[in-house]
Amino acid sequence: MQPIFDFFFDQYSGYPTLFIILEIIAVIFGFLSVWYSKQNNILVYPTGIVSTMIFVYLLWQWQLLGDMMINAYYFSMSIYGWYIWTRKVDPEHYTPITSTTRGEQIQSVFIFIATLIFVFAVYEYFDKWNNWTAYVDTITTAIFFVGMWLMAKRKIENWIYWIIGDIISVPLYFYKGLTFTSLQYLVFTIIAIYGYKAWKKNLRNDLRPA
Repeated sequence: MQPIFDFFFDQYSGYPTLFIILEIIAVIFGFLSVWYSKQNNILVYPTGIVSTMIFVYLLWQWQLLGDMMINAYYFSMSIYGWYIWTRKVDPEHYTPITSTTRGEQIQSVFIFIATLIFVFAVYEYFDKWNNWTAYVDTITTAIFFVGMWLMAKRKIENWIYWIIGDIISVPLYFYKGLTFTSLQYLVFTIIAIYGYKAWKKNLRNDLRPA
């Protein structure tokens, strides 16, 4: 039992206690945020804001610049999404779940490519191309940027990006030594699959004639 425990958590032996506590808190609020997203509940945003604020601080300390920018972007998009989700499209209805339009698909590609270029430039400027994880981090950052933008606009395709990014992040974070965060992304993957199914059912119901 001890060797298994050491395998998963020995990475924390040199970490300050405060960092470990903050990571656990951020993970808990991250779980809540994804769960509320699956439920199509507005609480996705306040819980997400708490999680991302903590992760921005921790990732800066760990010098994981791409991941830090993801969370800083999540923070700003959470504020935007909070506004969109509470905005009424008519006197009785709030912004509904919909599929992406052709224009939004093109915008998604643009955001993906622009993010790749931006994160590449950041890593180049800070000379952080010292591990293969930096290249993977660049890709996952672009994937999550698109996913968060689509979620803020309440587009069902956001779950596809989350699923892909989460699957990549599970081994990536474990390799980085962030076991709790790796486990978080494993659960995120499962919730994202169910989230896609729930939103798809909601979308079908909305499309039914009254």
